[in-house]
Amino acid sequence: MAKRDFYEILGVTKSASADEIKKAYRKLAMQYHPDRNPGDKAAEEKFKEAAEAYDVLNTPDKKARYDQYGHAGMGGASGFGGAGGMNMDDIFSNFGDIFENMGFGGFGGRRGGNGGGGRQVRKGSNLRIKVKLTLEEIAKGAEKNIKVNKFVSCETCHSTGSQNGQFSTCNTCKGSGYVRTVTNTFIGQMQTTGVCPTCAGEGKTVAQKCKSCYGEGIIRGEEVIKINLPAGISEEMELRVSGKGNAAPRGGVNGDLLVGVEEIEHELFSRDGDNVFYEHYISFIDAVLGTSIEIPTIDGKVKIKVDAGTQSSRTMRLKNKGLPNVNGYNRGDMLVTLNVYIPQHLNDKEKKLLEQFRDSENFKPIPGKKEKSFFERMKEFIG
Repeated sequence: MAKRDFYEILGVTKSASADEIKKAYRKLAMQYHPDRNPGDKAAEEKFKEAAEAYDVLNTPDKKARYDQYGHAGMGGASGFGGAGGMNMDDIFSNFGDIFENMGFGGFGGRRGGNGGGGRQVRKGSNLRIKVKLTLEEIAKGAEKNIKVNKFVSCETCHSTGSQNGQFSTCNTCKGSGYVRTVTNTFIGQMQTTGVCPTCAGEGKTVAQKCKSCYGEGIIRGEEVIKINLPAGISEEMELRVSGKGNAAPRGGVNGDLLVGVEEIEHELFSRDGDNVFYEHYISFIDAVLGTSIEIPTIDGKVKIKVDAGTQSSRTMRLKNKGLPNVNGYNRGDMLVTLNVYIPQHLNDKEKKLLEQFRDSENFKPIPGKKEKSFFERMKEFIG
């Protein structure tokens, strides 16, 4: 079944402001909140669907990619990998501010198990990795399956941390997950509330710890993660894949995977933003008489015309032959610098032929005022 349009889900237009998008999501979240629709699977799916739409449209880089490519351009970057794969804890953890003052029980709208509405849900730590990409992969975009070493859920205890599935109510916080501390000061007593140090805010303790994970609910492992890297991505950018970081202790919310890019040095081309640079050598004869040459580009070979009298270090701009912009707005150019190759070894016949032109007026290096320096030309092209 095809996924619905995110704008249609929230009932807003593409020109909607961030506040309008947030207001629309808040309205749907209140309508389909699980506390208002207990046991209603259809309402729960709509609740998840709205959260995924809000996650994309409320994040500028995700919104720009979605506007350009639709669902096909999101890959693993939509945050939850589809409405069907979302977790309630993900929603309440990422959008807790949406549920404040909505009148639901629990801490920030998040519901804990066994009636412990105020219990804290732990979140796993984020992970950072770097993916090596060639310039060709950057030009077209790439899909990579990366094996990541991280903390994963313990299969022995199903991430509960309990060997036999039994738990006890925490004696310190009496199951609330929080403790109150009263301190005497010179202005009187002050009362503060903090996370319970005994159960780390979970409201319960493990009766018998799992022998595989020692009660933590997580173990060291690895996961193969599919990552979609958009065309035009650069080393200055970082892609966030929600929920693919370290697993959290005892069934909490997974952290995120932060993906950076390491660009592999190209044999022929260099890069500056969306522009690509290439140097090509031509012979002295071709520079004087002019010719047509074939040069490589990221998309394949093209022919360009070399005008008669071309000076060394002349730079030509090939429009739209560079890299695509990561936001899909335009494409960079390719800047081709033509260097005239001066032969270093000549035979006697070649020397005699050239000697005939040594005193010719047309062979004297007298540049006109129109001839710009190399630095002036480069400044003009780049600027």
